[in-house]
Amino acid sequence: MSGSGEGNPPTRVLLVEDDPNDAKLIQEALSCSVGRSYEVDWVMQLAAALARLGEAPVEVILLDLTLPDGQGIAAFDQIFAAAPRALILVLSGASDEELARQAVQRGAVDYFAKGHIDARWLPHALRYVMERKASQDALRDSEERFRAMSDASPLGIFVSDAQGDCVYTNAAYQKISGLDFAHALGTSWSKAIHPDDRQRIVVEWRDALRGQESFQTEVRFLREDGSVVWTRLNAAAMRDGLSSRGRVQIVEDITGRKADDRELALAQEALFEEKERARVTLDSIGDAVLSTDIVGNVSYLNHVAESMTGWTAADALGRPLGEVMRIIDGRNRQPVDSPVQRAIDENRIVGLATDSILIRRDGFESAIEDSAAPIHNRDGRVSGAVIVFHDVSEARAMAQKMSHLAQHDFLTGLPNRLLLTERLSQAIGQAQRHQRQVGVLFLDVDYFKNVNDSLGHEIGDRLLQSVAGRLLSCVRSTDTVCRLGGDEFVILLAEIQQQDAAQVAEKLLAALVVAHRIDEHDIHVSLSIGISIYPDHGSDPDAVMQKADAAMYFAKVSGRNNCQFFTADMSTAAGRLRPPASGQG
Repeated sequence: MSGSGEGNPPTRVLLVEDDPNDAKLIQEALSCSVGRSYEVDWVMQLAAALARLGEAPVEVILLDLTLPDGQGIAAFDQIFAAAPRALILVLSGASDEELARQAVQRGAVDYFAKGHIDARWLPHALRYVMERKASQDALRDSEERFRAMSDASPLGIFVSDAQGDCVYTNAAYQKISGLDFAHALGTSWSKAIHPDDRQRIVVEWRDALRGQESFQTEVRFLREDGSVVWTRLNAAAMRDGLSSRGRVQIVEDITGRKADDRELALAQEALFEEKERARVTLDSIGDAVLSTDIVGNVSYLNHVAESMTGWTAADALGRPLGEVMRIIDGRNRQPVDSPVQRAIDENRIVGLATDSILIRRDGFESAIEDSAAPIHNRDGRVSGAVIVFHDVSEARAMAQKMSHLAQHDFLTGLPNRLLLTERLSQAIGQAQRHQRQVGVLFLDVDYFKNVNDSLGHEIGDRLLQSVAGRLLSCVRSTDTVCRLGGDEFVILLAEIQQQDAAQVAEKLLAALVVAHRIDEHDIHVSLSIGISIYPDHGSDPDAVMQKADAAMYFAKVSGRNNCQFFTADMSTAAGRLRPPASGQG
């Protein structure tokens, strides 16, 4: 049997129910579905259900767990094993609701109370569950694409939370450190560092945090097999305004370059007797090398230094270092003192200031890191200095990009769930101090799946981008518009009165009435909006989000294109139909 459709093939449903009255009620309810048709195949026994699943796949299974030839979780396990990709919903009576919840924990998508099934909500509820699963699958695919991009990077990526504990590593980091993700997760960022270097690096790290500076260093990693890997480590803060949410570290294996540096050090020690040999060595390494005499005039450039400064060795020799190597602070555009003079005056190795920018002779700019060391003559007195520097523009750009991707939705550029959760916690803290309210609007784009099905995912993605733009135009700059995934959005309204949330919701509904023009298509969609208010509807972020989600569901089943404030009876009713914090629709 099948319900009315709109040109799409019917959804195949296997109904496993031994009570004819309940089966008839379900079949009649699905036959009345508007917008989606269902082809229902009814069997009364577990064996018959398993036989049907062996003949042809189905999309949805409605399963009673009290059958003549199979009952309880054992019956569910057999059905799940036979159709692991199907969407399984358990039909529960008043006495076996706990059993139904156990089935959900073992792989069922949801459970329906048979005593509440009617022709009005069953098709809506079933469609909602199917669309929710499709959205979850799409979000999982998006996350897999992100991980594939990250794992394709040759640079190691280590993401830590605000306490410095690992929340993500890519394949390159795991190869460099010798730690797989399971062993790195939740551990301190310093776990892989060689014990002989760890104390020094932790102190430098804390100094950078106190100064709110980025962090760069070269350090040894000690693998579990005892091998040592030299790395160049760059860390950038993941910031939300002035607060830090954690850090992204970019780790580069420089073991090969360190070997070259050791060779360079030997060449410098023999510089007085083997100057030509040293020049050849310096020209062969990957970093730029420039030396000066005791008064700071250029005495040597290697090929990389020529390329990065824009000066040939012939033009640069004898000129003041500041003329050949123009360095500014990338934050304030002011000139930066060269570390060369300090290396000469203090007779020690000196590093360049953080965020330094090298301006090439033709005006091109590149971010650099460098260090300067004094050169001694045969008598041990300082006779000049050598500065070694390299371009870190790509590493810094990668750190900034990974920081942004960790907090924002790749399609719309809006904050993601992670960033929303932090901002909601902050807003609740401010509301507590100022005796104000916080509003959370949970939005679901009505009929979005129809757009994807009829016009394709590319048009659907552009529609979501258009919707995101309109949502942003309806709120204050201090509010947060977030995309959870699929066609679900959340708007956080900080420090408001309850009537403000209602006004914003009406503004959003009106903004979505106007058609979205995408290519030659005028696309009409609307919003179902659920509203919860802190502290009236919850005392913590999870509770407020769940209440807004429940209210959105009631807006959806109440005809769409409307908003609903959360009421106490919504939690009880929504709990019978789906998990209270589904987050998808």
